[in-house]
Amino acid sequence: MDALIAKYRIWISRLVGAAFIALVILTGSRLTGTVPGALLAFLGLLLTGIAVAGRLWCSLYIAGYKNQQLIRSGPYSMTRNPLYFFSFLGFTGIGMATQSLTIGLGTAALFLLFYPYVIRHEESFLRREFGADFDDYVRTTPRFWPRPSLLQEPETWQVNPLTFRREVGDVLGFILAYALVMLMVELHRSGAIAPWALLP
Repeated sequence: MDALIAKYRIWISRLVGAAFIALVILTGSRLTGTVPGALLAFLGLLLTGIAVAGRLWCSLYIAGYKNQQLIRSGPYSMTRNPLYFFSFLGFTGIGMATQSLTIGLGTAALFLLFYPYVIRHEESFLRREFGADFDDYVRTTPRFWPRPSLLQEPETWQVNPLTFRREVGDVLGFILAYALVMLMVELHRSGAIAPWALLP
């Protein structure tokens, strides 16, 4: 199961993304225009911003090293899967941007149900590649939720600019998604597009 989901992760993500877009277009939130709705939008912006900064931080450490060296510095010293952790924050933030608690929490839950399969599959690969070093990493570093007290960073780090630039392009997707959700919320609020249903 882990290998199957990991193999089709991109396609599954695209299908979920398409379903999310349809949901945002067809539904609105009962909280839009209220203080709780504004707070959800603010939380969504905060989580999306942290996700963008966090993924860029991660990419500094793996740009040019991924699958060639076991990285245990920077964000990888606090959690074995910081890219997925920051992606989780980003997807949750985009869900919260809808100002619907239902969609926001649903997005977070879907991520937490789906990605453990991908993580386990990747861990099998890393164990084959790095053996005892990876086993030691597993013993000392949490799988998903970061432990800031473990943070270790070197004074300098060599980065592959091309790989890092690609990651910059990837994280712009989070910003674009947030902006598009906010645009749809405003179109619903103004009556330019009438949602078929209102969610809490």
